[in-house]
Amino acid sequence: MIKRLPILLGLAALLSLPLYAQKVTIKGIGHSNRYDDGEQMKSTYLGWNKELGKAIFIVDNGIYSMTTDGTSVTTPIKDPAVDPDDAQEDKETGIWASNFNMMYGNSGAGYVNGKLVTIMSRDESSTVDEELFAVRKWDAKTGVLLSSEICPKSSTLECAGISYNPKDGKVYGLFYLTGNQLPTEITEDPEYFTDQDDDMTDGDAGYCICTIDLSTMKVTPITPGLYYYNFITFAINSDGRAFALTSGGSSATEGEDGKVRDINNKLTGAQLYEFDLKSGLMLTKPVIAIDTATNEPYIDYASTYEQGTGYCSQYKRQAACFAKSNPNKMYWVGYYNSGKGINEWGSWASLPDKEWRTNGKYDTALYEVDITTGEATRISKIPNRWSFSAIWVEDDDPSDGTDFDPFTSADTEPTDGVYIALSHAGNGYIWQPAEIGKKYSYFIEAAEGWELHSVSFNGTELDVENHMVTTPAVSAAHSKLIVVFEPSTVSDTQMLNAVDQVKILGTNNGIHIANANAGDQVGIYTADGKLVRSEKMKGQSADIALQSNALYIIKVGSKTVKVRL
Repeated sequence: MIKRLPILLGLAALLSLPLYAQKVTIKGIGHSNRYDDGEQMKSTYLGWNKELGKAIFIVDNGIYSMTTDGTSVTTPIKDPAVDPDDAQEDKETGIWASNFNMMYGNSGAGYVNGKLVTIMSRDESSTVDEELFAVRKWDAKTGVLLSSEICPKSSTLECAGISYNPKDGKVYGLFYLTGNQLPTEITEDPEYFTDQDDDMTDGDAGYCICTIDLSTMKVTPITPGLYYYNFITFAINSDGRAFALTSGGSSATEGEDGKVRDINNKLTGAQLYEFDLKSGLMLTKPVIAIDTATNEPYIDYASTYEQGTGYCSQYKRQAACFAKSNPNKMYWVGYYNSGKGINEWGSWASLPDKEWRTNGKYDTALYEVDITTGEATRISKIPNRWSFSAIWVEDDDPSDGTDFDPFTSADTEPTDGVYIALSHAGNGYIWQPAEIGKKYSYFIEAAEGWELHSVSFNGTELDVENHMVTTPAVSAAHSKLIVVFEPSTVSDTQMLNAVDQVKILGTNNGIHIANANAGDQVGIYTADGKLVRSEKMKGQSADIALQSNALYIIKVGSKTVKVRL
């Protein structure tokens, strides 16, 4: 049974054509996994990094760019490029290159103002069925991995796409939820559910417009209910209008223009829909429909677009975006057909992967979608069947040039009241309400393989007894408690050399190093081993500023600690 949602909605100057079409560079998170031996990602082994205890590989995943003039598209190239020789000779470059193995958004991805987020669904282990989300954040220019964390299935991060709205400064997505995950004010609304079959609290899943805080990855539903469509993209233009495409497969014969039409000669295939971001509802219009059981007419609701894009596209990971300079044209990296080829009898059927270069199976293409009509134009096939989980127009995305930092929450510091920020393993802080003049105690337990190194309160080290620590009397509206851990296994050589024990404290602006030796090498790494800073101690102590809201591995001489600032 189809579940219906209530719908609550709610002189051009002629320009002479230029001699040459303007070229546009589109970048994206690329995945090329169509090879003659099947859908396997190729990788090149560079060697073993003894210091990190890990193998270094170069993979095909990464950031890619392609250029279009509106009639053709260049072969996607990795940008930034990876030189195998450099990656093999320089281990740090090798680690950076191999990080692209994790740049895979099989559950969604997004670009916002020079930053990227990828969401990958995975199992915790081969013996555990629980689905987890690996969330990784990146610099879109350099490809540097900024952070990596694991989120539970309950975080509902599966989506058709993530996009920034320049009109309200928020990030939205079309997320895949269940009725159980909708707010009670929606599921308990008697005016919403029309009959028992429409009860969405049974776990049935669909899509819902949500906002997302990319600093905490918190998803907040807006749509009062779920949409049961196979959405494949989501994008917001510079006017703040949000659009999504559905998959559309058809065995209809292509016309001379390469587009497919139904028996009424109306364009079919993938369908464009627009959403109202304030209500989260799909924009529709009333139409007369006929009940097949009673043959009686009734009022139904249909998309404001009376036709499809004209191109088939399967239900696989795809992406769309707008240029800030043109809010009426949406770029779409979609599939060339419904995922089928022609067999030797002339019928549509699945064909062996080895024939993909000639049969067109699963080929991808770059399209332009006119949002004034919903019709698409195929610019060109994309060489070698590259697919993308997110795309953006280089230096012309609606989020470019804003002062919005997607990985710093607007709610990082409460605007009223007194709080203590407790650093923890997620991306952000737990803000605990506090009172001026009061002290607060905490029991601190290290994870297996680690032990407590230091605890600091607003940059001052605190004494710890039997895992317990007590703060001084709170004297400021915002205070920060930072816990630093070190490996519990220390070699005898390290113990002999540690006559003056190096101490590393977390501060409000970074770290403070004490009791070191002049000349000691300081290395600061991201959680995955990417070196972000290297220098030598000029004296016994030093203050180093670091970006907050990030997890670091810090090495000073023979001392290694882990801290989230």
